[in-house]
Amino acid sequence: MGICWGSPATIPTPTTTGHLSSAGISQTTTNTTSTRDSNTTSRSTNTASSLGSNVSGNSGYSGRSSDEAFPNGQILPTPNLRIFSFAELRAVTKNFRPDTVLGEGGFGKVFKGWLDEKATGKSGSGNIVAVKKLNSESLQGLEEWQSEIHFLGRLSHPNLVRLIGYCWEDKELLLVYEFMQKGSLENHLFGRGSTVQPLSWDIRLKIAIGAARGLAFLHTSEKQVIYRDFKASNILLDGSYTAKISDFGLAKLGPSASQSHVTTRVMGTYGYAAPEYVATGHLYVKSDVYGFGVVLVEILTALRALDTNRPSGKHTLVDWIKPYLHDKRKLKSIMDSRLEGKYPSKAAFRIAQLALNCIETEPKNRPSMKEVVETLERIEASDERPRERKVRSNYQNSHQPLQYRSPLHPRQDGTRTHQQPPRVR
Repeated sequence: MGICWGSPATIPTPTTTGHLSSAGISQTTTNTTSTRDSNTTSRSTNTASSLGSNVSGNSGYSGRSSDEAFPNGQILPTPNLRIFSFAELRAVTKNFRPDTVLGEGGFGKVFKGWLDEKATGKSGSGNIVAVKKLNSESLQGLEEWQSEIHFLGRLSHPNLVRLIGYCWEDKELLLVYEFMQKGSLENHLFGRGSTVQPLSWDIRLKIAIGAARGLAFLHTSEKQVIYRDFKASNILLDGSYTAKISDFGLAKLGPSASQSHVTTRVMGTYGYAAPEYVATGHLYVKSDVYGFGVVLVEILTALRALDTNRPSGKHTLVDWIKPYLHDKRKLKSIMDSRLEGKYPSKAAFRIAQLALNCIETEPKNRPSMKEVVETLERIEASDERPRERKVRSNYQNSHQPLQYRSPLHPRQDGTRTHQQPPRVR
């Protein structure tokens, strides 16, 4: 019943070298295999054979999500992905018009589109999707495009963003995802302006539980998957604020039963990456748990994992926040002021304790994501109601303009997106 997760031999696999850079991503890429067949004019019809057994080229794609039928998730025997032609995606994005751009990242631009041709008019109704288009000059695009198909093409869970299909024609590489109406958790925690509404306590807890369930599914699947880049910008929210993990470009298969970790080049995002991974390149399943703990702290405080505008010694959130998480009174002083004191203090403290466990220095001392889910569900079940009394926070939360927005959702302010926070490459 095993699934082949290996890289297809016929796709050029870039080798990437990089180093830590506070200024951003620094890397070089070289091809280690032969170039693609220059005589091929259309890849959409033969991508199945190019990807070996990993992608089926038949018409068995079902547009219906299996999330409702399998609420606990499933690993599909073959990817249930639709193969699009470039002409189709050009049509659904209105020829990749600038006013349909949702965002831009290292991979390239992401456009809003409508799959139902009847719904492409001014009404803007219908099956809305996000179309990610590879920038031909991207250093990371091909590798991450390939990884998205390998992982999201098989993994189906209510708390993972659904990959609908892909396109590969000549040099054009595109991915098509479900559209996430409420944007990213990052935007809601750190965004500014009247269009960004602060999240209530109940919604924050719902988001934490949903994201935890998504990670737990990855970690407990038949083939353990290490997500490797868990952060607020990669948690997207649908119309009901259901959290879904997106962007599997850095995902990695976990260690075999006889090993505790896998060794790989260090990739991820500053502030979220586990210390043992950054220091040694040893990637544990519980390296993801560390990142989840950092996001929990962000949910409580609305303070960024990394913020160089904070005073010296406080740039990295985890480095200075721990004493505040240990003490109820200190915790109260750093809670997000936009909650206006409307949160259950006992539940907040229990979540702070859980976050402390998740950001333990030693991986073995961190809980599993299954244990994290169980703890959060118990907190939710306790039904402690948020207080109504308004309390001013002693710490002024810094809500700065976003440095990066996840590209699968619309910008809130209509401005061009910025580069994402520095990644460990």
